[in-house]
Amino acid sequence: MAFRAILTAFLIMCFGLIAAPAHAMISLDVSNLAYEECSADYAKGIVAPGNLGKATCYLVTGTLTNNSDKPILNADIFGRIYDKNNNPVMQNRGRLGGVDYVPPGESNFEIRVSVASNQPPPLKLKNFKASGFVGKVRRQGRMD
Repeated sequence: MAFRAILTAFLIMCFGLIAAPAHAMISLDVSNLAYEECSADYAKGIVAPGNLGKATCYLVTGTLTNNSDKPILNADIFGRIYDKNNNPVMQNRGRLGGVDYVPPGESNFEIRVSVASNQPPPLKLKNFKASGFVGKVRRQGRMD
């Protein structure tokens, strides 16, 4: 019985040493938010989310601050966008886009969003936040 307990403890220790490293989620600061209408070339053929109605293309820009000393991979950017009348531009959607690589320090980002043409500007950008991982994250349904 003692041999079995020692063998089990030894195997647990060995597998613990070769286990994959833990990649904790890191929060990023989001600042300097702004938006502008897309150029005509960039917005050509764009439609509103959820239907085939006309839409206006906007580029949301800002700054991500990575306070860790390691680069962040696969950062997701979340936020809420409202029109002039405080109606949500993207119903039931908090994730607006992503950034593949965020080095330590400050980095600029740009996200393209489609807004139904019947939703009047100016847009209100609220509750923006971002997070990512120190290591590569395998997303479901994708193979690299």
